[in-house]
Amino acid sequence: MAWISLILAGIFEMLGVTMINKVNKEFSWKALFLLITSFGASFLFLAYAMNTLPMGTAYAIWTGIGAAGGAILSMILYGESKEWKRLLFISLILGAAIGLKPTS
Repeated sequence: MAWISLILAGIFEMLGVTMINKVNKEFSWKALFLLITSFGASFLFLAYAMNTLPMGTAYAIWTGIGAAGGAILSMILYGESKEWKRLLFISLILGAAIGLKPTS
């Protein structure tokens, strides 16, 4: 259950990062509400996961999902570069995060 919670924390982190961009580009109360709610849910799920998982592992995976997911979402939603080198390094981030599971 802790791993599912950690993945959910990462997904909410991705949504929160996306909402930061949305609020900065065109302010709306809905986007601000989603930003605050997303980060709140992300921290709650992360805290729950850290009851079971080691802090270093949980934090590394959470930030990996957030960073890689944010970069992928920015490519999809905002037309940012999809250059192969960028995709390679996003894959490395995700691979490193996934690789932490068997070692914890």
